[in-house]
Amino acid sequence: MTSTVRDVTRDLLRDLGLTTIFGNPGTTEIGFLRDFPNDFRYVLGLQESLVVAMADGYAHAADRAVLVNLHSAGGVGHGLGHVFTAYRNHTPMVVLAGQQVRSLMATEPFLGAMDATTFPRPYVKWAVEPARPQDVPGAIAHAHRVATQRPYGPVFVSVPADDWDAPCDPLPRRPPVTGFGPDPDAIAALAAALHGARRPALVVGPGVDADGAVADVVALAERTRSVVWASPMSWRSSFPEDHAQFAGFLPPEERGTAEALRDHDLVVVLGAPAFLYHVFRGGSDVPLPPLYLVSDDEQVLARAREGVGVRSGVLAAVRALVEVAGEPDRPVPAGRTRRPAPEPTDPIAVEYVFATLAGLVPQDVLLVEEIPSHLLVRREYLPVRAERTGLLSTGGGALGYGLPAAVGAAIGAPERKVVAVLGDGSSMYSIQALWTAAREQLPVTFVILDNALYAAVDILAGPENGKMPGVELGGIDFVALASGMGLEARQVTRPGDLADALTTALAADGPTLVQVKVDPNPTVLY
Repeated sequence: MTSTVRDVTRDLLRDLGLTTIFGNPGTTEIGFLRDFPNDFRYVLGLQESLVVAMADGYAHAADRAVLVNLHSAGGVGHGLGHVFTAYRNHTPMVVLAGQQVRSLMATEPFLGAMDATTFPRPYVKWAVEPARPQDVPGAIAHAHRVATQRPYGPVFVSVPADDWDAPCDPLPRRPPVTGFGPDPDAIAALAAALHGARRPALVVGPGVDADGAVADVVALAERTRSVVWASPMSWRSSFPEDHAQFAGFLPPEERGTAEALRDHDLVVVLGAPAFLYHVFRGGSDVPLPPLYLVSDDEQVLARAREGVGVRSGVLAAVRALVEVAGEPDRPVPAGRTRRPAPEPTDPIAVEYVFATLAGLVPQDVLLVEEIPSHLLVRREYLPVRAERTGLLSTGGGALGYGLPAAVGAAIGAPERKVVAVLGDGSSMYSIQALWTAAREQLPVTFVILDNALYAAVDILAGPENGKMPGVELGGIDFVALASGMGLEARQVTRPGDLADALTTALAADGPTLVQVKVDPNPTVLY
């Protein structure tokens, strides 16, 4: 029997481990989805941006590439906000999009994506619409190889709707492309610099956790007696935040970062840019210490304004450093001192929420956060301690990531407890992802911090700009929304009820939501 493009593609997807597919189907996807096989899993989201964010959370939690199936043109457009997130998060993602049938494309038809491959650029590593139906499986294989070579990132394949039934020959199998290690001379120079420094610091970024190198970086920090900072705007936690040598998070602006690092005589940046800023509060008169930058991304190394670049996978570089680094004659440095847990207040302070959560969640909890106005508070009172995918957030700032990413993460890591801590404004960008959590019966706990504001906008605007329009959100009933989509939900307005509500939610076998009415007074962002 002659194989079709669909048959060959499905065999390829099995070989690549891409049998869990996130999507929202349309007519241009019918050919791909017809007679859907029993060994595949289709995770339905109610809008395309949701399924991209779900897939992103899944890929990071499962530590594997992921396939997203989007509808032609407008559906791809809906998903682009979180394709941008996937690009910034370095997510190994294959976006497979439908296209109108080839015979209609010359007439610019309804649902036709004209110049389909330009639509998602520049936020994909590679994009293609195969010239012939028979080229579709090879294009998907090519896309997967690009997506899974470091630095990871999303890729895009547009397939006309009538290609799937065309005859096609089997595709030869190829082994995966392996990673790469550092230049030995570069490692020797870096090891010598670390040994000779008096007050060295490591700055860890999301690339450390993405490469499974957290435990190795802990060993490097302890061996070299280095203080450890987290890079600004990190979307993964790459060092145990309760470790005695952890100094905290660098602020996402130039002056604050220079001030934080001024007492160090060497800074080694691992798996992060140097540095990722969000706001500009004026340049700094304080020079940065001598820098070494270790990254698998040539663009990160090229953009850095100073420092010695070492291109390598982070894990390979850190292990090479641990092997050759000597034990220096200097004291073990102390990290930050945490504030004591706050007392309950009415209205409930966000500090109390995070301190309460910290006493309830397991050490290996997978925390998903999207709390723009409460980042500092979470970092102070709810430290991430897990040494693999302890935290997921958005590296691009597109709102609406956290809620669906938590859904995908629960599918990708079913053995882990997933807790999503979300702002009320952020949640409403993607609230319908709760339906998927209920449909899949995922044991995710969603904690909505309801301050009735887009508080981050209000904080960044500052009092000098007067009253800001469009930031007040009061009156959203998250319990009703969640209950209507099949979740157990509860609202908390008094501090004495918080621990019981969270304990009950965390113990549930299915998805739960706790809406916490918190003090509306804005928290300092950074």
